[in-house]
Amino acid sequence: KDVLKKETSGDFGQAMKYLSLDPVRAECAMIKDACKGIGSHATLLHTILVGRSNRDMELLKKTYYKYYTKDLTGIISSELGGDNWKLASAGLQAAEEPFDPDYHTEEKAEEDAEEIWKNGQGKFFGTDETKLFKTVVLSPPKYLRMINEIYTDKYGYTLTKAMEEELGGNARRGAVFAIKMRLKPYEAIAEMVKAACAGIGTDELLLTCCVIRYQDMMGHVNFAHEEMYGKNIQDRVRDECSGDYKKLLLSLMEKVSPES
Repeated sequence: KDVLKKETSGDFGQAMKYLSLDPVRAECAMIKDACKGIGSHATLLHTILVGRSNRDMELLKKTYYKYYTKDLTGIISSELGGDNWKLASAGLQAAEEPFDPDYHTEEKAEEDAEEIWKNGQGKFFGTDETKLFKTVVLSPPKYLRMINEIYTDKYGYTLTKAMEEELGGNARRGAVFAIKMRLKPYEAIAEMVKAACAGIGTDELLLTCCVIRYQDMMGHVNFAHEEMYGKNIQDRVRDECSGDYKKLLLSLMEKVSPES
């Protein structure tokens, strides 16, 4: 790592640094980089902090403290505010419920769907984001699908559409990502890759972290990306990146999703 730091720099050097670390240690480094400077990278923090298993979240917190001697929850609470903190806080709790067919019944799903409506689109004034985020982040995937189906049938909106209607900014993107990672993970990551390349200038940190963090499923993600946008991720990298950084990302993509 020290040799890499001396010999490389910029986006290429940052990517090489992450690749030199084990996955959890790399995520800790990504969190640290997301908190540098004025204002934190809320979107990147959400992608790392929501959607983890309880065990993975506890491991992330322990690893962060081991290498930086700082409490991860304390760091995030100082970096994020408002809805962004409420969403991240739900993930940091490491309290996702295991699916229990005797508890996670159709009747309970109907109750929770109604509760989401009452605290969101059906609320006369304001939205109770804390309750929304707890349901979205802490429900087991199978149960969240049940809630989503009932909510869609009853209110005419998917949960993702409901979040888009009720929330704004990074919290909206984070909440939608959290839901889709449980329901349609490949599409969720494909959308995040596109978001990293949208607008004027590329969000290299987000793009790097997506390509490296999701290596084990990037073949499926690339297929979803091509289905959704008519181009593969390699095409985006060629359009948005340059130099050794571009070559590195292309080589990582080629390993898991070779172009014919």
